[in-house]
Amino acid sequence: MDRKELMERVHADAVEFLNLQFTDVLGTLKCVTIPASRIDEALDRGIWFDGSSIEGFARIHESDMVLRPDAGTYSIQPWAPADAPHARLICDVYQPDGDPFPGDPRQVLRRVMERAAKLGHTYNTGPELEFFLFKKNNEGTAGHAPLRPVPHDVGGYFDSPLGDLASNVRADIMKKAAILGIEGETAHHEVATAQHEIGFLYSEALTSADNVMTLRDTIRAVAASHNLYATFMPKPLFGINGSGMHVHQSFFNKEGKNTFFDSEDQYNLSETAYRFVAGQLTHARGLAAVVAPTVNSYKRLTPGYEAPVYVCWARVNRSALIRVPSHFPGRETSTRVELRCPDPSANPYLAFAAMLAAGLDGIERGLEAPKPVEEDVYRIGLRKLDEMGIRRLPATLEEALDEMENDDVIKTALGDHAFGAFMRAKRAEWEEYRIQVTDWELSRYLETI
Repeated sequence: MDRKELMERVHADAVEFLNLQFTDVLGTLKCVTIPASRIDEALDRGIWFDGSSIEGFARIHESDMVLRPDAGTYSIQPWAPADAPHARLICDVYQPDGDPFPGDPRQVLRRVMERAAKLGHTYNTGPELEFFLFKKNNEGTAGHAPLRPVPHDVGGYFDSPLGDLASNVRADIMKKAAILGIEGETAHHEVATAQHEIGFLYSEALTSADNVMTLRDTIRAVAASHNLYATFMPKPLFGINGSGMHVHQSFFNKEGKNTFFDSEDQYNLSETAYRFVAGQLTHARGLAAVVAPTVNSYKRLTPGYEAPVYVCWARVNRSALIRVPSHFPGRETSTRVELRCPDPSANPYLAFAAMLAAGLDGIERGLEAPKPVEEDVYRIGLRKLDEMGIRRLPATLEEALDEMENDDVIKTALGDHAFGAFMRAKRAEWEEYRIQVTDWELSRYLETI
């Protein structure tokens, strides 16, 4: 959508307010609201804001930042009041001198995608967003008591609507997402109690990351309208599966051909695809902190709950880190590789940037993918895993941050500003967690020691 088309849409939709959205380094959606009458100013000069209070943006003495709307992201927000229509525009963040702000997560992803484009590759991603729906259970506590995860349903994987209380909530999410321009592919109950998944059509990675941010916002808003709350916390309940954000990835060339496909190969993968896989496997431990960025992420990445732990790839083995979905004749454009360690707490812009950089490193260095592992990795003994050269993902956020700090490919992909801000915030998160006295410790030790 160009400027003229945008102005016409704002007028036709009788929009009164524009929500200018952007994302901080931790993946939190931020927003500045302006009257629709300021659309000319926003497009011509941008909207100034104070970046010093935004995580990972600017210090107090260099706080001025500028939001420049991306006209192609315009959409009506379906939960806005009927008498005061709101629309949203996703923005890029600029410095006062007119240069793109290097710490803007959207700019980070764009830089790595431009590098891929110079090599002839368009990077497409298709994330599967998992989440939990819980009942609101702290009414009357004036906000003093923390929410506890009380499941909204007792449904199971792919349960029919008759046994799934949240089927109408998911349908409402899909409907609202369509208004926002997101083409949903699937929605279903997941394995765990109160767990759900929404999948949407793949697209080039920047649009796909925008869609992740929009869909998270939509899911929360729709859940609230049903007197529920949605959480993207990877592991809110002990003893059951956590939530992932499996990401399907492919490369297309300028002619629109899927360059991951090769009909002569056993797995229908091209040399480019194998090298891409090899790059992501090589950098898997350094990549972990970006795609699984919270203390809680590593409660999910543990054996026995369908989450990947070991660094290997396969076709049918869902315990592998990277899976190659089956090929169906006539659907060559669907050839892809699925990275299974990301979770929905990740900043999608930084996650996709780091994933792409890891894959490009494999292509540029001509790395060879190891043999696929089609047996359940969880049942292989540690000694045999060592003999096979299969490493394990980091077990804690601290370990993941140490690995990331030593991975120059991931650091370069994020850039000095975003990497430094991310590392500072996450080191502080780990340190705060490390010194907590938990309920488990009290139960275990208080009366026994």
